[in-house]
Amino acid sequence: MAFDFKKEYKEFYMPKNKPEIITVPRVNYIAVKGKGNPNEEGGAYQKAIGVLYAVAYTLKMSYKTDYKIEGFFEYVVPPLEGFWWQDGVDGVDYSDKSSFNWISVIRLPDFISKKDFEWAVETASKKKKLDCSSAEFITIDEGLCVQIMHLGHFDDEPVTVAIMDEYLKQNGYENDITDKRLHHEIYLSDARKVPPEKWKTVIRHPIKKI
Repeated sequence: MAFDFKKEYKEFYMPKNKPEIITVPRVNYIAVKGKGNPNEEGGAYQKAIGVLYAVAYTLKMSYKTDYKIEGFFEYVVPPLEGFWWQDGVDGVDYSDKSSFNWISVIRLPDFISKKDFEWAVETASKKKKLDCSSAEFITIDEGLCVQIMHLGHFDDEPVTVAIMDEYLKQNGYENDITDKRLHHEIYLSDARKVPPEKWKTVIRHPIKKI
């Protein structure tokens, strides 16, 4: 059986639909950074997703090539994730999607090194005839966070975020969203195949004790 991050690390990928506080360890990601409306047809965000998956699947299938990754074991490509912010906005203004800054990411297994990543970017670019040079290898240490499972459309997230905020207030915490610690979403549903009312999204915010 291939290693599945969602099943092995349920505490990070399968929260309940009520807030919980967790400490998230350092994680390496494939990342593409950009700006603009994620729903724009053929826009920067959708192109970024194509690059992420091209590199992710090149690494996943590397064992079928001549390139050998030390410590490799078969795994399921983890879900798409995103870090989001808007310049000069406290929280998120869902009515102005064109002003979104984003870092789209897919988690990397710990055994994948920067060198392996660079091989995958080069290989994916050649094989898929797709410029993958926008992909970066980044490490994020989220630390203390609150998270919840949001069910439904992304535009309905403010209701869920309000539940998280109230939970923090009652338990002596506050949000600690900065230019380094960002609003984080993990997408567990394929929006192309699942109706919006059934979308599952982990929402995670960095926090600190008051």
